Amino acid sequence: MTTTTTTPETPTLSFDALPLTEDVRRAIDESGWTEPTEVQVESFQPAIDGRDLLVQARTGTGKTAAFGLPLVDRLVNLDGGAQALVLAPTRELALQSAREIGRLGNFRGLKTSAVYGGAPIERQIKELADGAQIVSGTPGRVLDHLRRGTLNADGIRILVLDEADEMLSMGFAKELHAIIDLLPKERQTMLYSATVDGPIQRMAERHMKDPLTLELSGDAVGALGITHYAYHVSGMGKTRDLVKIMEAEDPESAIIFCNTKAKTEEVARGLKNAGYNADWLNGDLAQREREKVMKRTREGSLRYLVATDVAARGIDVSHVTHVINYDLPQNIEQYIHRTGRTGRAGRTGTAIALVAAQDLSALYFIRLTYKIFPIERTLPSGVEEETRREADRVELLSSAFAAEPNAEHLAVARRLLTHASAERILGGLIGTFFAGQTTEDVDDAAATHRRTRRVSSPEVEVPAQEATRKKRKKRSAKKREAVAAVALPEELPGAGTAAPDTLAPVEESPEPSADPEQTAAEKLPTPFPSENAAPLKEANVAANEEDGDWAMLYVSLGRKDGARAGTINRLFQDDGGLERDEIGRIRIRDKHSFVQVPRVKADALVEKLNGQTHLEKELVVEPARGR
Repeated sequence: MTTTTTTPETPTLSFDALPLTEDVRRAIDESGWTEPTEVQVESFQPAIDGRDLLVQARTGTGKTAAFGLPLVDRLVNLDGGAQALVLAPTRELALQSAREIGRLGNFRGLKTSAVYGGAPIERQIKELADGAQIVSGTPGRVLDHLRRGTLNADGIRILVLDEADEMLSMGFAKELHAIIDLLPKERQTMLYSATVDGPIQRMAERHMKDPLTLELSGDAVGALGITHYAYHVSGMGKTRDLVKIMEAEDPESAIIFCNTKAKTEEVARGLKNAGYNADWLNGDLAQREREKVMKRTREGSLRYLVATDVAARGIDVSHVTHVINYDLPQNIEQYIHRTGRTGRAGRTGTAIALVAAQDLSALYFIRLTYKIFPIERTLPSGVEEETRREADRVELLSSAFAAEPNAEHLAVARRLLTHASAERILGGLIGTFFAGQTTEDVDDAAATHRRTRRVSSPEVEVPAQEATRKKRKKRSAKKREAVAAVALPEELPGAGTAAPDTLAPVEESPEPSADPEQTAAEKLPTPFPSENAAPLKEANVAANEEDGDWAMLYVSLGRKDGARAGTINRLFQDDGGLERDEIGRIRIRDKHSFVQVPRVKADALVEKLNGQTHLEKELVVEPARGR
């Protein structure tokens, strides 16, 4: 077995360094790729030469293109049916490989087919019969097609085992051996894995011919390149503690790992009820729903994904900024795989672990084995939480007055900042801005403004990015308009005349005060009457959540009535007829609640639920104010 060890200091190259055909290079350029990764450079020529390859490379280094490029460039031709078989541990990874290879081979006219369980087999059979040259699938479904005869193994000349260590750890060894036994003996085999241990070595010895081993890096190398934190928690009320950590860290995007399927749903529900853009992914989710969640993750419309190890294995996105271990994995080596989900493609990343007393031995093992020493932290204090609330208010004010003021107002602002009573004056102005709102409403609106921002995702195609930018601009205009409705009383001269997307500053009244003795404080705009203004909370919710297919309903049930998130969920499912995934964010106040529902069903829900009796109270259900 020939071994080549390559250090991570390989010089940066362009795709000009690879002898690619014109059609494949065109596909690369249209994908927006500029530089090949190390694994792509090192494995290309040996693969083209027909060598068996055993490649060790950390997660997120571009392994799919590493085997996809030689496949579409030289190894697979247009004649005949299936010639290359790619095996992956999860449905998501198999589908992703098929899509990426399909893009690379688009201008050569090559066809790819993704075959995996949970999807209609008839469509897969048709794609195979239509002559797909490259097949990407999970072991179980591929073996099923081989035994049915719907996948003809006679023409398969290349076998790729992607994430081979994961396939073995998930118990696919029997299926893998059965598949390989059905393939032609004369073939090229390429095995890609984050770790190369005993089982991987034995598989290579059994099924490969003098493989060239490329040791590029293990996942531990990637784990050492990110920042690790360990938050000490009691173990009781962990979801509540997670929310506190999320408030303190404010991750741009995150994958949150749990050890059980039930816990993923529980944690995701807790985050959603706290106002976060979160959802869950585990093996119990129907395939159609899994694909919807994955699509939202790739596009950046879903900020926080709560998942099990198996479900998350198919996630291959480079914009995840944080990995959070809600539960430390039972197999500590899995900690390295999990944290490899962040800090990808040269980006920085952060790993956070919630560590209870029973987890201390695992934390010690991580230090001892991998030389990873997480920075230890405690839950945010009351002072830190107050600092976060203040920062949220500042951000809300900044968003409300996003337009550049005129030179005169800027001059006054600069002079104000040097005034001896600057803090008192600014405090009064801010008090006027938030007039008529409770502290709780203001804090909730400011926190919602932060929690619901969209992830900046590099995974979205260029046309989609443009559409997203326009949609984001439109949403921002809505948000400013809604906040302006609260912040700018009608009594102010010029209020209501500024364009909603500019928030032009209000001009001074041309008429002097009738009373020359009137104080400066009396000249300030008076708080607008509460009956004429939508509460800041509701206006902000309208701006953030009245977008696209969603609407917000007001429900006259609150904490004082004994209402909880589960109560509202059951009301809208049992009496309203909604499905679980049709209920969005639920916000419970003391005397009422807000529920996000599909816009097309909002009117019907109002008609169904308004006037019903629930928790010994006649319900008022209506569209939330401020929309």
